[in-house]
Amino acid sequence: MKIGTAAPTEEELAQVKHYFVGHLSIHDYYSVSRFEQDVLALLPELFARYGTVVMTGGSGMYIDAVCHGIDDLPDPDEQTRSYVQELFRQEGVAGLRAQLRRLDPRYYDRCNLADHKRMMRAIEVSLQTGQPYSNLLTNNRKQRDFDIVKVCLARPREELFDRINRRVQVMMEQGWLEEAKALYPYRQLNALNTVGYKELFDYFDGKLTLEQAITDIQTHTRRYAKRQMTWFKRDGSYQWVDV
Repeated sequence: MKIGTAAPTEEELAQVKHYFVGHLSIHDYYSVSRFEQDVLALLPELFARYGTVVMTGGSGMYIDAVCHGIDDLPDPDEQTRSYVQELFRQEGVAGLRAQLRRLDPRYYDRCNLADHKRMMRAIEVSLQTGQPYSNLLTNNRKQRDFDIVKVCLARPREELFDRINRRVQVMMEQGWLEEAKALYPYRQLNALNTVGYKELFDYFDGKLTLEQAITDIQTHTRRYAKRQMTWFKRDGSYQWVDV
């Protein structure tokens, strides 16, 4: 998934040591909880060698997990995970909403019902533990033994959106269509249920023209960027830097 995820290039990886890049198969189960555990296990080793460690990326939930911790919730067993994935494949978002409403009406009322991954996670935990997901959420912040400085790089919205549009075109020129075609047989996997691949898979299915698929990728990526900015703006500890 190197092109579709805009992974660092070989040259960039050679210049600076990166962690958690390309370390998983699309078939591997992973979660924000595992990311928190993996990072916290690595940091003592890095801090023994460096005074500063940089974590960079766009997923606010993953950043918050490392900085503040998340609730310690169980990972689903294979049977539970397969059931929820099959529910999503067969019935889509509507099926997830109905199941979540039955299992945890309180979380249903406050959950983003357009976020299928959040709903799938809540359903998995509810089924795995036998109690509503919302009962297990404490939202207690964990104390870390390192100082945290948060910086958000910002640019004018028009410039940001123009760069997003152009980046999608560059990724297509780099061979993204061929990469997506090779991954098409695995489209049911959670790793591929993401912006970019979904639209290209719809093109392969004849639901969209290639031109429309590219336009939709640009549109959906811009919307994702807007949601990212909204997330970061809610956290007053960020220092905003105009690039």
